[in-house]
Amino acid sequence: MRFKPGFGQRYLLTVDTEEEFDWTKPLDRERHTVHSVSRLAKFQQFCESQGVVPVYLVDYPIVSSPAAVAILRDAVAAGKAEVGVQLHPWVSPPHEEEVNERNSFAGNLPAALERAKFTQLRDKIAETIGAAPLIYRAGRYGVGPNTADILADGGIAIDTSVRARFDYSAGGGPNFRDHPVRPYWLNRGRGLMELPLTSVYWGPLRQLGPWLYPQMWRAPRLRGLLSRIGLLERIPLTPEGVTIEEAIRGIDIALDEGLPVLVFSFHSPSLAPGYTPYVRNEDDLDALYDWWRQAFAYLARRQVRPTTASELIAAVTLA
Repeated sequence: MRFKPGFGQRYLLTVDTEEEFDWTKPLDRERHTVHSVSRLAKFQQFCESQGVVPVYLVDYPIVSSPAAVAILRDAVAAGKAEVGVQLHPWVSPPHEEEVNERNSFAGNLPAALERAKFTQLRDKIAETIGAAPLIYRAGRYGVGPNTADILADGGIAIDTSVRARFDYSAGGGPNFRDHPVRPYWLNRGRGLMELPLTSVYWGPLRQLGPWLYPQMWRAPRLRGLLSRIGLLERIPLTPEGVTIEEAIRGIDIALDEGLPVLVFSFHSPSLAPGYTPYVRNEDDLDALYDWWRQAFAYLARRQVRPTTASELIAAVTLA
């Protein structure tokens, strides 16, 4: 996949905009809240002050929240934010399947049910926020064999469900261990691209990362040791569990490898203390914002500009 001359290297900020629930307990259709949506306004103002247009990938509880819709609708209407689809099947109608770990990956559902859940959510987003979504991420990165056709039929131009170099097969999800980090076509004829979340290997052993890192899945302590002594580290571009120093190393590797688009992500409940393991108090929240400030400043120094989903769609060439 190529982008038009002059596009350069860019970055995209995606926000998994979702309900709060206890990550340590089994999934439940009812036990969730949307209290953190009140913090979206502050984050949106922060992004505007940094010249960044965030892409909010929203799920059904969020688009059912009048408070969230009001914040997102105004930002999207002003061209200062974009909205996409994030499908958490266990809280997205129609509710026909058993709620369990395997079914939490939407791509495991029967094709007709995955399509129905996607369509209802997409339509509700368009109705409430006033913009037809062009970008999609499966909750828990749970794409499957029918997802690409469903997205193409539903007017989606970008899927960003692939978390390259991660493997979710132990819980019944997809294995992205060997997937590309660069954007690629899912269906070139229908204009559907894959925009993977950016994860890189860093360290003297990084060229062996795609082979060596998966071999150590039974030995997490060995992974940790190699990371601590600087031999091999897997770095996803997120403030959740990744220090800014690690992220800067990841940015450098991604740029040196010539990635045209760096995709950042995090979960919206991290915008309020107490809802994710990454932000337990107000000091953690201050640190989250400082992480983004430093990341944006470093990207600017490296002459990497922010982009949007619509800009990516316009810049990609079919030739």
